[in-house]
Amino acid sequence: MKSKKNMVKKRTKNDCFSVSFRMNQGPTSGFEKDVGSRTTHHVMYPESAIDLENNTCLVLVPFKTLDLQWIISALTTGTIKHTYTAVTSRIKANKDKVLIYSPTFIKYVYESWLEGHGRYPSTGFLSLLLALHICDEVNVFGFGADQYGNWHHYWEENHLGRSFPTHGNKHKIQMFHGR
Repeated sequence: MKSKKNMVKKRTKNDCFSVSFRMNQGPTSGFEKDVGSRTTHHVMYPESAIDLENNTCLVLVPFKTLDLQWIISALTTGTIKHTYTAVTSRIKANKDKVLIYSPTFIKYVYESWLEGHGRYPSTGFLSLLLALHICDEVNVFGFGADQYGNWHHYWEENHLGRSFPTHGNKHKIQMFHGR
């Protein structure tokens, strides 16, 4: 039997380079040149849910209490079919690889980073801030603000997007905009 000492791995600077977050329904196929093809963690909420590979962690962002009930339903009985809109009642995901954002972290991001602007932080921004808190360096591919400060995704034109805050970067973020 291994001792506990041998089972604990010290976190090093390079540990976060092995993590790859994807958000919502953003496609990978056809955009590999811009965003890569590997996914270790897929961040979503019920209205953006998709099926995942067995080795991918599902990271739920619970924007409302019903979202917590939905994840249980979506991985078991499929009884919840509607939140504020129709949602996928069942999803394919590894039940042992489900993580849930803390509402306290969401509130922290909203108050400290967005300074209370907007209704709530996006899943992409929440993922970026999580990465900033756990990694020494963060590389961001496929989304961000355009030259006018409008938020957009790599697969769509979004002229009504929210602005992207730039304070607090501390030179940890490298943005790769792709095309």
